[in-house]
Amino acid sequence: MEFLVDIKKKLYGFQLDVKLQSKEEVIGILGASGSGKSMLLRCIAGLVKPDQGQIIINGKTFFDSEKRINLSMGERKVGFLFQNYALFPNMSIEENIAFGLDKLSKIEIKNRVSALMEKYHLGDIGKRYPSQISGGQQQRVALARAVAVEPDILLLDEPFSALDVHLRNHMMREMAELLKDFQGMTLFVTHNREEAYRLSDYIAVFNTGKVEIYGQKDDIFKWPASLETAKITGCKNIVAATRLSENRLYVPQWDISLATEKKITAASGYLGIRANQVKLVDKQEGQQQNSFLVWIADESDGPFRTSLYLKIGCCPNSRDDFHIQCEISREERNRLDNLCEPFVIYINPEYVFFVVH
Repeated sequence: MEFLVDIKKKLYGFQLDVKLQSKEEVIGILGASGSGKSMLLRCIAGLVKPDQGQIIINGKTFFDSEKRINLSMGERKVGFLFQNYALFPNMSIEENIAFGLDKLSKIEIKNRVSALMEKYHLGDIGKRYPSQISGGQQQRVALARAVAVEPDILLLDEPFSALDVHLRNHMMREMAELLKDFQGMTLFVTHNREEAYRLSDYIAVFNTGKVEIYGQKDDIFKWPASLETAKITGCKNIVAATRLSENRLYVPQWDISLATEKKITAASGYLGIRANQVKLVDKQEGQQQNSFLVWIADESDGPFRTSLYLKIGCCPNSRDDFHIQCEISREERNRLDNLCEPFVIYINPEYVFFVVH
């Protein structure tokens, strides 16, 4: 499968200006709310007409402004899973899945719906209505309806936003399995970095209507290429820094220098360190590079992990007087009760990244 989108569309406050080409089967579109992610899906589906450009899916031109091509949604063979599922409340589950199959014979429709009911674990709810089934079942019905037309591309618009945390985790596992069987391409829109990471192998980061970066998910999370990418992928520690040498940075706000594994080419920018990569170590290990004395300014407990807000070099004056955030297990936090401040942190040069903007 091959995917090419090169379009522009004037929106309120900014312009959607997307250039994206890929042969990957599942692409995550990750960005903040209002960044144009859902509008991209609507342009691909044919619900919204771009101002200019082209959309080509698997060799088929959906839209081309120069050639005056603009296929209808029915002609495009697109499966669309809307954020609120958009099931027809006056239709049964079977009728919802069959919607869009009017070109098939009655026996073909019955067989296809039956097969999808079984594939998506919908049991005997075919005669019920959307209001009579759970949120997880509604999502599976919406997905079955989306793939019933055997689309070339499947568009998923924030499919887990309406679910509670427990059901969301369960449905993410189910969705990952179901997508393995889908023969076409999938575009998955979300503002949740965990969802993007778990369901996609490749991710496009959106920022005010543009693709900030596109690449393999592990590379994007380990080595963000921009400030916005670092923020949207959840980096807690981002601070202005300057280049001392090709493998060393100086952080004026913290008054420390750090070694980096990656070479630094720009004179100034921002240093990033993920909270889970800030490691508490024994004081004997504090002689190695990128090791610093720290004091706890504040902390925040979760059910299984604790976030520490640490000041480097001296005791903090208040709870807000901290430099860096560190995330550790609750067991590791409990062990600190038997030790005296200051503690020692170590930051592996491999996990120090640097972005220019």
